[in-house]
Amino acid sequence: MARPSSSSSIISFLRQNPSSRIRNLGVVSGNQYGDVEGAHQHTQQQQHLEEIVKRVSDITRTRPRWEQTLLSDFPSFNFLDPTFLSHFVKHQKNALISLRFFHWLSSQSGFSPDSSSCNVLFDALVEADACNAAKSFLDSTNFNPKPASLEAYIRCLCNGGLVEEAISVFGQLKGVGVCASIATWNSVLRGSIRAGRTDFVWELYGEMVESSVVADVHTVGCLVQALCDENRISEGHNLLRRVLEDGVVPRNAAFNKLISGFCKDKAYGRVSDMLHSMIARNRAPDIFTYQEVVNGLCKGGKGPEGFRVFKDLKDRGYAPDRVMYTTMIHGLCRMKWLGDARKLWFEMIQKGFLPNEYTYNAMIHGYFKIGNLEEAWKMYREMCDKGYGEKTVSYNVMIKGLCSHGKIKEAHDLFEEMPHKGILRNHITYNALVRGFCKEGKIVEGANLLYELLDQGIQPSAASYAPLIEKLCQEGDMQNAKILWDDMQNRGMEPAVCTHDFMITGFCKQGCAVEGMEWLTTMLRSKFRPQKKSFESLIQCLSQIDRLDDALLVLDSMLKIGFRLSISICNSLVTKLCEKNSLPVETYLGKVLERN
Repeated sequence: MARPSSSSSIISFLRQNPSSRIRNLGVVSGNQYGDVEGAHQHTQQQQHLEEIVKRVSDITRTRPRWEQTLLSDFPSFNFLDPTFLSHFVKHQKNALISLRFFHWLSSQSGFSPDSSSCNVLFDALVEADACNAAKSFLDSTNFNPKPASLEAYIRCLCNGGLVEEAISVFGQLKGVGVCASIATWNSVLRGSIRAGRTDFVWELYGEMVESSVVADVHTVGCLVQALCDENRISEGHNLLRRVLEDGVVPRNAAFNKLISGFCKDKAYGRVSDMLHSMIARNRAPDIFTYQEVVNGLCKGGKGPEGFRVFKDLKDRGYAPDRVMYTTMIHGLCRMKWLGDARKLWFEMIQKGFLPNEYTYNAMIHGYFKIGNLEEAWKMYREMCDKGYGEKTVSYNVMIKGLCSHGKIKEAHDLFEEMPHKGILRNHITYNALVRGFCKEGKIVEGANLLYELLDQGIQPSAASYAPLIEKLCQEGDMQNAKILWDDMQNRGMEPAVCTHDFMITGFCKQGCAVEGMEWLTTMLRSKFRPQKKSFESLIQCLSQIDRLDDALLVLDSMLKIGFRLSISICNSLVTKLCEKNSLPVETYLGKVLERN
């Protein structure tokens, strides 16, 4: 091993190579003192920059039109330095003000944003859930965010309801070979469900399978919810049952969707099974679960059971919120239990939940149901005083309630008041008033409202036509009834089943049995269930024109459905049969009674 040189050797070398000595000594001197001075200058620059950032942040936050004075406030400062924008965004902590500052910088000659500054601002906008601003910023700058930023952006877009845009960005990630995290996949699935786009759910799930992305418990929950939204309740239930057997337990949202679906189908036994399944797997039913149960029972005609569940919940320590109180109040009002509804009303207020427009409208509807128009008006005026009455739904409740009690003038006054207050009328508004006019026999006024609805460009519904067709059929004006029917179908609307019945009884009233038979045949072929009145009207009409064989065919169809012929029409048919064949009444009476 070589020995280290002695100090005398080093001195000797320096004496022989003076330039080397001077050069090396100079380097040593420069590093020792130059770095200290440079570090000091850097520190001063940073302090100066931070001071400017702080002052500019305060100005942009407090001064309304700071764009006009900022350059004159800092005449010697270079705002075009790209590092300033990054510091400003981090210090400002207000993404939208930062975006405004960026637009101001962009208007300055010579400004060219760097990728780093753009990423900082973009991330700030995404973190603030300012999805529209982030989208606009991305479109205007055309910079390429980092994959992690894009994933956060996707979640931001889903939270903002921009699901299609989120899926587009999702495709961009895939295009550059980045497979998103399962959390991002699930975020898009949930966003698609909230947007009612279950078609996106299945497309995304297919891509997950193709990309070998392993689904987790949240994915399964989304799939169950999507199946329920498509009314494929049994498939959703089977999927949940399979994953539960594997020990995978989705969140309450999946159970709640199934419970809601079973309630709609009135499969209350399945609802009970779901509740027990949740409890057995440590998924305690929450207030939203029981809200679905109570709502389902009330809407399914089992209001008393819903009220019992509601009271049991309170006894067990659950605290209903305003939504659940309103749901129960609405259910009680539908049953005409206004006393109990009123008690819940005051209980809700005592608990600190002020009634909103939905709660008021539920009570107003209830008072109309029991015929207490005075209290309905009183509640409506109170709602208006609270600032809730100036909405379409509130006017619709009042107009419909007044029309149901023959108060057409008061209903029409409210109808005329709406545009003066800037409140939009919708097809429900028109439908309620059309029905009210028809109920009072004012067909012309009802028809004029229908034409006004169409002229306003509002999409009508089958209920817009049904009362007019019914009244025209009662009046025997089958020609105009048929015109309205054809117009309804030309607009792509499927007439309600009862409207077919109106046409049959209308034709029979005019003695047009053949047309009546054609309408009945169409109903039966379409698997519709005609009303008993339609069968009897047609049998009576056919009997009167001696088409007894056809009358007996109609009778057979009627009996197969489960109806029984009334005694008076039965006697009339038997008498006709006996007259035609000159046979005793008893001969045919036995046959008809046997069929009946």
